[in-house]
Amino acid sequence: MELRQLEHFVTVAEERHFTRAAELLQISQSGLSASIRSLEQELGTSLFIRSTRRVELTTAGQALLADSVRTLASAAAARNAVAAVRGLVRGRLTIGAEPCLGAVDLPAELASFRTANPGVEVRLRYSGSEELVDAVAGGRVDVALVVDTGHTPPGVQLRPLSTQEMLVLCHPEHRFASEVSIPLEELRGEPLVGFQEGWGAQALARRAFAAAGFDYRAAMEVNDVHPLLDLVGYNLGVAIVPASFAKKRPDQLRAVGLLGDVPSWTVAVAVAEEPSPAAGAFLRQLQTA
Repeated sequence: MELRQLEHFVTVAEERHFTRAAELLQISQSGLSASIRSLEQELGTSLFIRSTRRVELTTAGQALLADSVRTLASAAAARNAVAAVRGLVRGRLTIGAEPCLGAVDLPAELASFRTANPGVEVRLRYSGSEELVDAVAGGRVDVALVVDTGHTPPGVQLRPLSTQEMLVLCHPEHRFASEVSIPLEELRGEPLVGFQEGWGAQALARRAFAAAGFDYRAAMEVNDVHPLLDLVGYNLGVAIVPASFAKKRPDQLRAVGLLGDVPSWTVAVAVAEEPSPAAGAFLRQLQTA
């Protein structure tokens, strides 16, 4: 069993898809499939249940995943320790981010980091904040730019970068459009357009509704800000979003303040309590930006 094979296995397990995993690993799909088959033959069991659209872990695959992640993390730590002695920043940096956070110009930061640290292989994955925080806790992501939803597993630190208020976004003909602000209670029973479970805005809205004594139910859920703005633009519902989202279409949509116990949208960096040298270098860059 080789580290390379474990890396291939973990990537397929995380992506649930051979093609996407091969693209991330920058190898051919046939080469990746051969590597996984070789690992399965060595272990004497199947690790994945394959279908035409995606793959799922078998029971044996689930058992192997956690140990594989720890083994790869230990190997990376050993390489980083040797590089640190030599005064070098080497290895791989996996960065996660929830899209449209409104606090960091991530492409610019990645370009600067790559220029300053050519020995580091940088990987990027987008997902919801809560999933990314769990990925940092599990060692699958080194640094994540997330919304602080109050979900912080053991071993993870959240370092705040910026804060803004949450508000309601609606169509100009909606009954809220002429108001400066509305009580949170006004959203009880209102058709909502929201993000999928685990995304920052959804988690904060759910928490606010629970504190007010009623359930959060979005009639339409998306995983990107632009479809959300489109749906609100057709008056299919209102959305609870950070103030920066309202600036994207100020001539087409109306932003209305929220009164009540509404959590703030705080963008933070999630990182392990003992970050790798590459993660530490990226953190220092963000803090001096």
